[in-house]
Amino acid sequence: MQNFLYLCTRNIKVTRYNMESFKKYLGVILLLLGVVFLVIYRCALPHNWLLVTAMVLEVAGILAYIFINRKA
Repeated sequence: MQNFLYLCTRNIKVTRYNMESFKKYLGVILLLLGVVFLVIYRCALPHNWLLVTAMVLEVAGILAYIFINRKA
């Protein structure tokens, strides 16, 4: 039973570490998602909602990158 509890607490620590490392790259992921929307707009579907969504993702990605990765 003690080994099972050790493994459970070890998995929680590993998951928390992975989420912290994911948070560091959230801004870059949002920027890349915005670029994907712009490529879809250019190549396949010329709809304005794709441009608006890409703009929102780009601005959110830049702000997330700045605020998450700034040195205090």
